Amino acid sequence: MAFRLAPLHSGHLLLTPASRRARDKRGRGLRGPILAPGIPARRTRSDAFDRAAVDAFAELDARWHDRLTGLDVAVDDIPGTLPRGADPSEWETVAWPEEVTADGPVPLARLIPAAVDAQGRPTRAQIVLFRRPLELRALDDDLHELLREVLIQQVATYLGVDEDTVEDGPEE
Repeated sequence: MAFRLAPLHSGHLLLTPASRRARDKRGRGLRGPILAPGIPARRTRSDAFDRAAVDAFAELDARWHDRLTGLDVAVDDIPGTLPRGADPSEWETVAWPEEVTADGPVPLARLIPAAVDAQGRPTRAQIVLFRRPLELRALDDDLHELLREVLIQQVATYLGVDEDTVEDGPEE
């Protein structure tokens, strides 16, 4: 706990702790958020991407809800694995596994199947969308359409059906 030194004052002001909120280091003004957390301008690109991903998945979930109850959707900023090699021309010929949706050498999403973790607990299947590669490939307002296409590919892999079947919905 830091105490304020105030030799010109006496009494209780000598022993009161300095307020973290009222700190005005080098006369530049109070520190704190520029915008309050609840106002729309505070929403980040990450928040907008999360909303778009939920909206795109909601369309598929409405059709396939009974078969998608064991599936989670997550968002990660960037993929953890990228192609290796010193020559960038090698990166274009990367053969990604079926559970990875990629644009050339850059993965856009990955399906992690249900399994058992190191402690012996079961884990749920999960689709991981990579935010930055998807945002960079989306032109203007087509992020929702790109997310929808990637999610259709991932759900088709999860269900073991082709993409047209996922898009059309289950046969009743």
